[in-house]
Amino acid sequence: MRFDWRDGNRVHLLENGEAFYPRVNETIAAAQREVLLETFILAEDKVGQQLRASLIDAARRGVAVTLNIDGFGSADLSAEFVAGLTEAGVHIQIFDPGQRLMGQRLNVFRRLHRKLIVIDGEIAFVGGINFSADHLADFGPQAKQDYAIEVEGPIVADIHRFVIAHLAQPLQRRRWWQRRYPQPVYPEQGPRRGDARMLFVSRDNHEHRNDIEEQYLEAIRSAHSRVVIANAYFFPGYRVLREIRNAARRGVQVTLILQGQPDMPIAKFGARMLYNYLLRDGVHIHEYCARPLHGKVALIDQEWSTVGSSNLDPLSLSLNLEANLVIRDRAFNQVLHQALDVLIQNHCRQVELERILKGYLWRVPLIFVIFHFLRHFPAMVGWFPAHKPRLALLRADPEKDVVAFEPIARVHEEAGDELQRTH
Repeated sequence: MRFDWRDGNRVHLLENGEAFYPRVNETIAAAQREVLLETFILAEDKVGQQLRASLIDAARRGVAVTLNIDGFGSADLSAEFVAGLTEAGVHIQIFDPGQRLMGQRLNVFRRLHRKLIVIDGEIAFVGGINFSADHLADFGPQAKQDYAIEVEGPIVADIHRFVIAHLAQPLQRRRWWQRRYPQPVYPEQGPRRGDARMLFVSRDNHEHRNDIEEQYLEAIRSAHSRVVIANAYFFPGYRVLREIRNAARRGVQVTLILQGQPDMPIAKFGARMLYNYLLRDGVHIHEYCARPLHGKVALIDQEWSTVGSSNLDPLSLSLNLEANLVIRDRAFNQVLHQALDVLIQNHCRQVELERILKGYLWRVPLIFVIFHFLRHFPAMVGWFPAHKPRLALLRADPEKDVVAFEPIARVHEEAGDELQRTH
């Protein structure tokens, strides 16, 4: 599903859970017809409990509530937590649930990593913030730094159409002989709400493998004055690295904000293997050290920006299901630039080429091997036995403390009919 640029939108930046969660719960509380929510992580902590209460209240007053979660990121929900939602009428679907082996989750790849919310087809949220307490400052030193945006206007119809299409049918390619389910009715584009021009872009493993990466490449190639990328897990393919380097070579001020206090040390190690390649051509690298960086945002020149769920690493660019909004708006570009500049000025340390070159020669063989391993990692995953992620309906029996996954094919006519009625 591919979309066009939409004019006439309003966009508002939400930084961290302190801004994001209250606004989401406020819009859910005001919902009159429909709440659609997709997230990678839904935790059973104070953030998850507050969202659960908001969704239950909405469902009980007659709002059609559909929740789509990932089977890896949201694997630990209790039967009581799930049952409270389903008993209130919340329709819960789980993407690619998997059985544990010796307590370990094995369904690591091809995750539903998107974070999308649509309220009444009029307000949407897009970004990288999950529903867990580690996105709040009071979580402590490991609280994540992240961003999301709230949007209104014609772009919301595109996001709404996308979410409905992926909630109403399993998230995998269908063959022509497979049964086709009725398609929901999509709303027309809403009225203009602002001056921002936007494009909704997604990544999947079938028809849109490189769409988000191509937006980055096109924007970096056209950069004239500045490129600022803040990315939690930075290990892009060679094409993105080459365009970043080429931009710096032609005089563009290129600034990368990367993890200095990583939640996963391998992310920092992988990114640092690229430092010498980038620094020697004039790229400025700043490591954010106040807390783990979880953002996936960028801005180019004075107009182009993007906010979403996609990192610039092999998982996001080659395996996961992702979604970003690309924004052309000078006012928002400046707001995002000011927010990132605060990080650079107050919470980052700049990486110098001289420091990276110390001991570099003995590390060259290791860097070479690991770089090419990570670069070809997505293709290597494809060598393993075919794995087709599936969508299942989530049910729970709190008396037996059991959460069950029912294949969506068994319940799809009922669920499809419900979606058809409500949408």
